[in-house]
Amino acid sequence: MVETVKNIFRIPELRKRIIFTLVIVFIYRIGGHVPTPGVNPQVLAEFFGRTQNSLFGLYDMFVGGAFMRFSVFALGIMPYISASIIIQLMGTVFPYFHKLQREGAEGKKKITQYTRYGTVLLALIQAVGISVFIHSITSETGASAVIPFMQGFRFTFTTAISLTTGTILIMWLGEQITSRGLGNGISLIIFIGIIARLPEAVYSEIQQVLVGARHPMISLLILAIVVGMTAFIVMMTQAMRRIPIQTPKKVVGTKMYAGQNTVLPLRLNMAGVIPIIFASSLMTFPGMIRNFFPESLVMEDISRLFAPGGFLYSIIYALLIIFFTYFYTAIIFNPVDIADNLKRQGGFIPGIRPGKKTAEFLDNVLTRITLPGSFFLAFIAVAPFMVMSGMRIDFYFGGTSVLIVVGVALDTLQQLESHLQSRNYEGFMKKGRLRGRRN
Repeated sequence: MVETVKNIFRIPELRKRIIFTLVIVFIYRIGGHVPTPGVNPQVLAEFFGRTQNSLFGLYDMFVGGAFMRFSVFALGIMPYISASIIIQLMGTVFPYFHKLQREGAEGKKKITQYTRYGTVLLALIQAVGISVFIHSITSETGASAVIPFMQGFRFTFTTAISLTTGTILIMWLGEQITSRGLGNGISLIIFIGIIARLPEAVYSEIQQVLVGARHPMISLLILAIVVGMTAFIVMMTQAMRRIPIQTPKKVVGTKMYAGQNTVLPLRLNMAGVIPIIFASSLMTFPGMIRNFFPESLVMEDISRLFAPGGFLYSIIYALLIIFFTYFYTAIIFNPVDIADNLKRQGGFIPGIRPGKKTAEFLDNVLTRITLPGSFFLAFIAVAPFMVMSGMRIDFYFGGTSVLIVVGVALDTLQQLESHLQSRNYEGFMKKGRLRGRRN
């Protein structure tokens, strides 16, 4: 392990990528502490301190605590995630977007542009809704969460500009990590937001044990649940169905290449953490819409029905996760394309005819293994709300955060591994060329 770390920093390109990623992460964390103009932080802290809302905790988890601090990064990357969902859903409804999804690099570039426009629009809408919500917050003494000089349209306008600009900056930072850093930038930003809350949560738990507010055995039970859940998630994330692939002998020119026996790995959780992020983004909409109508009793009742931990919320949340698991898996894995590629390369699955029969076989296998994978994701996402309610935990934790951390960590490590293997292979080839010249 020590030698591997040394090798990482011996490679100039990889070292630059890591340093660049760390700098972007530092900028993101600094922005999460820059307050939005016009907010009274004392009143805001008092409100969130006396209002234990799991929706706030869930959203705040994704943005690294920036929402409850009401910084310029309070919206985080969630508007971008929501815009991505909408654009991908439109690809199944509108032929134009479906065509773009199949046009390769050019189509992907246009989809990215439309996603950016959608991000700006959604960020503006959410920022206005949050500004109305902040206006309605008052302390126990009657003080407003908005300072007198900024109340009214001035605060709404300033908040809309600040939060929208913050979201655009985060989106740009994520894209920079993806292109010039290490790992998937958008996922890594969510990852950083989650682990940033970990020291605070651990400190709060220790303080509660020390003052006698929580029994030590309860804290140990929480730790055991988190450790067990982490092990379970790692096991399910790495689980896969291996489809055997045979390639016959080939004659290229005057050379004959022997046949090969390989496997096509189909992961049980092929969609990763994306379905939970998609479903979480949609489930925050009722709470956001309610902010536009703070005095409406109907919207308050609807918001209460969709409160995290409730029966209706859990059912809809689980169904959305199952739907997005199948939906996203269908986007990233096309059995027809895989079957065509195998047929062109001369490969085949033993006992299955190439072409259409292979595509049908892969589709059936994928459908069967995606079902338990979707149930796994739904359980991981819904179960923590029940645990939090039963143990009266006042901070958000659970399978969603652990799944994101594990998934992003494994993905980043795999990219790091591929960089190391690629560099080692190139170094070996250079030595071979040097030896050939010397001889």
